[in-house]
Amino acid sequence: MAKYLYKDDIIHNPRFAKEVEVLGSELFAKTGISLKLIMLRELPNKSSITDYENKILKNFHEPTILMTFVELNSKVDIMANDKSLYKYFNKKQVLSPVASTAQAVAMAIIFARSWDDFKQMSGDSGGTILPLLGNKAKKGELLGKYSGAMFNGYYDVASQIADAKGLELEHASSNANQDMIFGFKILFYGFLLYALYLYIKNKKEMKRRLNENKS
Repeated sequence: MAKYLYKDDIIHNPRFAKEVEVLGSELFAKTGISLKLIMLRELPNKSSITDYENKILKNFHEPTILMTFVELNSKVDIMANDKSLYKYFNKKQVLSPVASTAQAVAMAIIFARSWDDFKQMSGDSGGTILPLLGNKAKKGELLGKYSGAMFNGYYDVASQIADAKGLELEHASSNANQDMIFGFKILFYGFLLYALYLYIKNKKEMKRRLNENKS
């Protein structure tokens, strides 16, 4: 069993496992915090994801953060065995369904029903897992989407912990990882442009219908 890719029922990709292990090992060596990734097909015995994580965390005595993805239950969560660990990363931001501030504002403009809704939706951004998981994948690309999304989130949490402690992770700043994150950003902003296109299209359609009703 790998140490930082703690459980993998889905991906089974040696390159993915190696990337997680190298980054997780460096993070633990420099901070003493163990960041473990779990990739499940489904939750056992119809348990909740939090119950499952609590059970797993009982196995560890060192400061440990679990990042868990469950495919068939469509669940992603992050849990730490010590509440003090949450100060080193922003769980809400990592698990936000929206990637960028501009995208959050665009989505708020389209879907908000009130000013309070708009403020809440426009301020909820920075997600590094769910926006990528939400993208449609072509046949044969599903596992790539899963591994890309979860490594993106793993990278984000590891980097935040290192930054909070005033450290630099050599593996996190490698060219390969920077290229990977750049690719994710392209996908996110592509979705933003598409959302803006739909918004403008809907506005034009509403205006056209109003003009037709007046005539």
